[in-house]
Amino acid sequence: METHTRRVESFLREVETAAEVISEHINKGNQIRVVTHFDADGLSAGGLMAASLMRAEAVFSVRAERWIDENVISEVLAARPPLTIFTDFGSGYLNLIERLQGLEVIILDHHQPSGEPPEGVLQVNPHLSGIDGATEISGAGVAYLTARAMSRENRDLAYLGVVGALADQQDKFDNRSLGGLNELIVKDAVESGTLKIETDILLFGRETRPIHKALASTLEPFIPGVSGEEDKSLALLINLGIKPKENDRWRALRDLSKDEKKKLFSELASILAADTDQKNAAMTLIGTVYTLCREEPWTSLRDAREFASLLNATGRMEKPGLGIAICAGDRSAALREAEEVLQSYRKTILQYMKWISEAPTRLEEFDGFYLLHGGEIISERMIGTVSNIAIRSLPRRDKPLIAYSFVKDEGIVKISARGTLETVKMGINLGKLMRENAERLSGLGGGHDIAAGAQIPREKLGEFIEALKKALP
Repeated sequence: METHTRRVESFLREVETAAEVISEHINKGNQIRVVTHFDADGLSAGGLMAASLMRAEAVFSVRAERWIDENVISEVLAARPPLTIFTDFGSGYLNLIERLQGLEVIILDHHQPSGEPPEGVLQVNPHLSGIDGATEISGAGVAYLTARAMSRENRDLAYLGVVGALADQQDKFDNRSLGGLNELIVKDAVESGTLKIETDILLFGRETRPIHKALASTLEPFIPGVSGEEDKSLALLINLGIKPKENDRWRALRDLSKDEKKKLFSELASILAADTDQKNAAMTLIGTVYTLCREEPWTSLRDAREFASLLNATGRMEKPGLGIAICAGDRSAALREAEEVLQSYRKTILQYMKWISEAPTRLEEFDGFYLLHGGEIISERMIGTVSNIAIRSLPRRDKPLIAYSFVKDEGIVKISARGTLETVKMGINLGKLMRENAERLSGLGGGHDIAAGAQIPREKLGEFIEALKKALP
């Protein structure tokens, strides 16, 4: 316990240092450039920094990117801002960031670092203090603690740190709750009146959607005959004696009685138990619910996991500006457009999952891992999300999933690697595996032990797969 306390204190000292540097630039009226990752955690982090910088009346810009490459670095060099802040990525791209020598750079990240930061680069990363960035704090969490150190008034932004952690699926503690440093962020969110915690059935749209639509929208786990099937979901409720409407108004999950919820869960558990690949998936439907109290009921922002899905949709569907705007406080035009994007996003995922199931050769099993051939069909922006869903239904929990898709017109392959708690316990570190094998083939890679990614030249894909066969026998 004492060791963990020292680690937290060490990390928070680095956070304080970053906050002081940012505040100095704000006070001087300097331009601050924020570059963030385009996934939900990255958009939470970028939007959170935008909100805190707006409050401080800073001069700044925010941009979301798929990854850091030569183009991103060249844009920073051309603009030459007095301060550049990378959020939710950077620690895996230190060799590229080295080109920014002469410019002041702060990295607020939680992925495994690769090497030492160049001179002039301040890296705030929990791994450097012995804290696991894969499970204990997200990129948005690091950004939140930095914003809080800038001003205590930013404590009401803690909920975005919670959203980022849930987006990165860090709810792996008891009862699908957040733990580690995330507990500190949850505490701030509760005390600031933005968050309420309870245990319940976890359905997408539990606060906002008619029950049958919430059931049909549930993709993790994928429930046969329910996910993507509104008519069948409605019939299921009627057969169970659960009224989908009351006084001509559709009921949401939050409107059900305890007995009705028990009956519904029992039926869903039976359906999943009948699927040989998902016998134990039912328990993932029960867990800690994080409700954002200040968000309007019947919106996609009321449930923190649904908020994360909305952000993920904007990033994956090439509308990251909407996600950043929502995190920064926009609840009008940006939210309306983002909810439309979310519908398209979920339809796209369902199409991909059905495509995978139509031919056994699209998901191949090797001795040490599964390989999903996304090729030119699954968008490189969506391959990570598809991997997150697919890994849950695989029969062998001791094998990671490696998925790939081709980046159109760029001659690059995007690799997504996903593991399980079992693979981590076995000592498989996907972040290290992706980084070492990608760099050997003139690519880039990195991430966490349980989730990672890489980009490699398309012509090197065969060599990459063969290298994985040797590394994961």
